Amino acid sequence: MYWLIEDLEQLKVFYNSGFKEAFVEVIPFSNNEHPTQNNVSAVYIRPLEASKGFMLCSKHSETLGIELRHIKEVLKKFNKLYCRDKKELLHYFTLKSLWDISPPPTTYIRPTTQTHGIFYNQHRNNREINVIIPIVKHYEICERVYDDLQANIGKDTKYGTFFNTKTSLVYNAIERNGIAIKPELFSEYFYQTEETKVYTQYNLKTLTTRPSNRFKGVNYAALNKDNGCRKSFIPQNDSFIEIDITAYHPSIAASLISFSFNTDDIHSAFAKMYNVDRNKAKELTFKQLYGGVFKQYRDIEFFKRIDNFITQRWEEFNKQGFVECDISSYRFKNEDVENMNPQKLFNYILQNYETSQNILILWDILSILRGKKSKLVLYTYDSFLIDLSAEEQGLVQDLQNIFKNYELNTTIKHGYHYDFR
Repeated sequence: MYWLIEDLEQLKVFYNSGFKEAFVEVIPFSNNEHPTQNNVSAVYIRPLEASKGFMLCSKHSETLGIELRHIKEVLKKFNKLYCRDKKELLHYFTLKSLWDISPPPTTYIRPTTQTHGIFYNQHRNNREINVIIPIVKHYEICERVYDDLQANIGKDTKYGTFFNTKTSLVYNAIERNGIAIKPELFSEYFYQTEETKVYTQYNLKTLTTRPSNRFKGVNYAALNKDNGCRKSFIPQNDSFIEIDITAYHPSIAASLISFSFNTDDIHSAFAKMYNVDRNKAKELTFKQLYGGVFKQYRDIEFFKRIDNFITQRWEEFNKQGFVECDISSYRFKNEDVENMNPQKLFNYILQNYETSQNILILWDILSILRGKKSKLVLYTYDSFLIDLSAEEQGLVQDLQNIFKNYELNTTIKHGYHYDFR
């Protein structure tokens, strides 16, 4: 069978081939467009039992085309479809069989060709650029991706399961929702657009697993709070509510060392420990969590336990060559990190716990909002932005209860744009 499949007769032969497991990669119309606003040019599929991959063509200037519904039926026949980026692929095909084989700390970057570079340089604004790039060049890249990643197939870990069954799904769901904007105001601060909604894109393949969130040069995880740019983001329904977790990292640290503050105001509890005002207490706490415990506060029970925790994890890291994190079972391995030290390892553990717990929280939020008008439109570390429908006000208490179930304290803001000041 030839590698290029471009009509139903050829697809039928492939369908009846009996293959059960394969690697899959999507070639969208453009690599620069968000998957929610993109289309599929072709699908590369490499059955594990085959000696080569196959290109199933939907729309390309050099080939005949097969309707996507027929391609999807072929994909549904496979018991397992391994992929480079499950979160992205789910935008094109919602298949339960997808399995990401490059979870963190993999930082695999999809290769390119000189031909791709030339086309993208000469046709920067073409939203269907991949449709005219020679199909054989797409095939060449996909074969290289498979060769690079095939060794990861079958190397399942507890973290890999968490990543595939929770992480990829929640971030894909948030990306699908998008966030409404005032186009003129958005264009003033970011990039020119006439669209009434923009879409964020989470990068999950980071060393600590804490995702970044950037698309088309906009860093949605660090929007300026002072220059007015946040006013360009508006609810598609009736209002925004933002749920913020207070004293999140101190709360996480307390969970790791089995410490209870016996109060909802953790920073005030620290103020009493230090015998300073609340604002100074916040400053002192964060400096010590991220930079090491100060000598004068080592007798405080909280920091005694923090010091012991850091020491124990550092010894474990050096003895085993890794530490395994709670919730996600992610492992920080000696071979994957450079210039590690006890405090840096603790900071990594904190960030991983934050991300892993947030994924469970996001899962619960999305479950409550499933089928509702209200949507979760943005998440940034300790903050969750909901586009709320007025007729679903009762959801607010349900959402707050999620955080109570995780023994987290929250504040809530309401507004008609993302600048809540």
